[in-house]
Amino acid sequence: MKNILTLCIGNICRSPLAEALLARELPTHRVWSAGLGALVGHPADPTSVQIGLEQGLDLSGHRAQQITSFMCQQADLILVMEQGHKAQLEQQYPQVRGKVFRLGQLGQFEIADPYREPREAFDAAWAAIARGVADWVPRIQQLSR
Repeated sequence: MKNILTLCIGNICRSPLAEALLARELPTHRVWSAGLGALVGHPADPTSVQIGLEQGLDLSGHRAQQITSFMCQQADLILVMEQGHKAQLEQQYPQVRGKVFRLGQLGQFEIADPYREPREAFDAAWAAIARGVADWVPRIQQLSR
């Protein structure tokens, strides 16, 4: 399990933070992100960039990209933010079934979209992302041996 894709809607708020944190925690893995309705070419949301900087993560080079069938094929694991994302992705790309999970699956939580919300919403999303990554990293490491 070496190829991990993080997924949200616009690929500018949640999935870039999850991507950067997973990449830091799993340096031998390939981690990237995409969106179901990506704002293609857009940089990460300024508030996500700021949170990233505060956490030692650099999102300055991030550019949003739309999910593709090829990305789905390349990924060993796809971590989404909400159950609705899983349903939409599996409907659009049936071949992903069995490798799509919520980032908050192990802790039984969703990660709400902070887009166009105040900083508190981004802080809540970051806390949930960090918790989800902490839950998943040991499992991914175990499955990658």
